[in-house]
Amino acid sequence: MVKIRDHITYESILESISDGVFTVDFNWKVTFFNHAAERITGIPREDAIGRFCHEVFKSNMCETACALRKTIKNGKPVINKSGFIINASGRQIPVSVSTAVLYDESGNIAGGAETFRDLSEIEALRKELSGRISISDIVTNAPCMKAVLDLIPAISASSSTVLIEGETGTGKELYAKAIHEMSDRSGKPFYALNCAAFPETLLESELFGYAKGAFTGADKDKKGWFATATDSTLFIDEIGEISPSIQVKLLRVLQERTFEPVGSTKNEKTNARIIAATNKNLKHLVEQGKFREDLYYRINVIRVELPPLRKRISDIHVLAFYFLEKYNSIFNRSVSGFSSGALSALMSHDWPGNVRELENVIERAVVLSTSDKITQDLFPSELSDIKEEKPQSAKLSSVKKLTQISFIENALKENGFNVPLTAKALGVHKTTLYRIIKKYGIQVESRK
Repeated sequence: MVKIRDHITYESILESISDGVFTVDFNWKVTFFNHAAERITGIPREDAIGRFCHEVFKSNMCETACALRKTIKNGKPVINKSGFIINASGRQIPVSVSTAVLYDESGNIAGGAETFRDLSEIEALRKELSGRISISDIVTNAPCMKAVLDLIPAISASSSTVLIEGETGTGKELYAKAIHEMSDRSGKPFYALNCAAFPETLLESELFGYAKGAFTGADKDKKGWFATATDSTLFIDEIGEISPSIQVKLLRVLQERTFEPVGSTKNEKTNARIIAATNKNLKHLVEQGKFREDLYYRINVIRVELPPLRKRISDIHVLAFYFLEKYNSIFNRSVSGFSSGALSALMSHDWPGNVRELENVIERAVVLSTSDKITQDLFPSELSDIKEEKPQSAKLSSVKKLTQISFIENALKENGFNVPLTAKALGVHKTTLYRIIKKYGIQVESRK
């Protein structure tokens, strides 16, 4: 028989497990918060203890289906109830929750305990196997991006054509997949075609298919993407690159839902839902006579504009740690964070390649890293101009960046000129931000 030493407390045992654990009293205030709970939620123990549990453990179950409240009320435990929480970075974390009643020495109910398990890896594997994307896969802390996300459910519920505009690397296909997966077409595959990857003659046959004998080598009929994607979603990327002749045929598809394969005189029907995307301004192309005006209005039924990363400053920090976690998992590494100089370099870069460029930078750094932190020297040369600082907290590193007036003004604008919200997004204390705003005479517009 194994004897447990007297000095080993239940708290030390709870600290050693990988599941998050917290306890509450009768006032629903947190009385215990273990290390795993800190890691999963991103909230330090000292910030959790003494706060209401719904302020700390932000979950979709809190409002109407609180498992812990149910357990304390009826005395019955809840086992492995699925849901999600919102961590300190604003990211959805899938979890399974179990609850139990806590009793004092007299046998009276003293509160409750809840354990929660991070199911992110399991969920990621499930999505990898299914190839599916959901809104929860889109990582953002920027209000302008959250406004875009709020549109996705309504867009998904319709069959209207969607135009997604945004610079290269902003994640247009990711949003298109999210729209598809929330629609009633989600049981069908998501089809994607990049118009810039094909010459005109080949693009036409890819879109519309061709009939046997249409050209040399066409020894049998071939279905195009419009036929293949019937009852599903067809994502047409870089639509601004298509030629005038293909524009005419595409217009007919959108107007009449019919098309003719190359070399055929037979009309075929399609019910494909079209989501188009471009890194160009189609309206300007129309004005220049390079894109048909009637096609533009057929495509531009629902327009979604994805802002570049340089206009969503608060996302740089969030995405950097998200990609760090991702590539730690892929390459079986354990890099814990970034040096102050590395973080400063990330925040200073303009990111012309947007989220895609940031991901590539982080992947490279994780591969090359030989320590527990990513340092500035692991970045490409364009991010290596800032002098490396002595080790300090990420918050202090951010303070140095805040001395740039344009940086502060953009961050304030992005967060509706809400100073506490802006400070949270930038990772600094609100008092610090107020002090710098006053020092540099930055105008903070009143919110109406």
